[in-house]
Amino acid sequence: MDRKNFAFDKYNFILLTIGMIVVIVGFILMSGGSSTEAGYNPDIFSVRRIRVAPVVCFLGFIFMVYAIIRKPKEK
Repeated sequence: MDRKNFAFDKYNFILLTIGMIVVIVGFILMSGGSSTEAGYNPDIFSVRRIRVAPVVCFLGFIFMVYAIIRKPKEK
């Protein structure tokens, strides 16, 4: 097969993988305990879960869009 026919090169796939890892880290930062009827958990409104995690996810998605749009270098 001719490598010129591929839309992505190895670097694009590496960037996509990094972006996906960043998004997964953002979702892990959002996780945690929840409030129940028996007890209130104020941690659901922490800065990490409300501000930091969504920004990390957003940056990961932007990074993945860049990896998709990036044009491979011609040899």
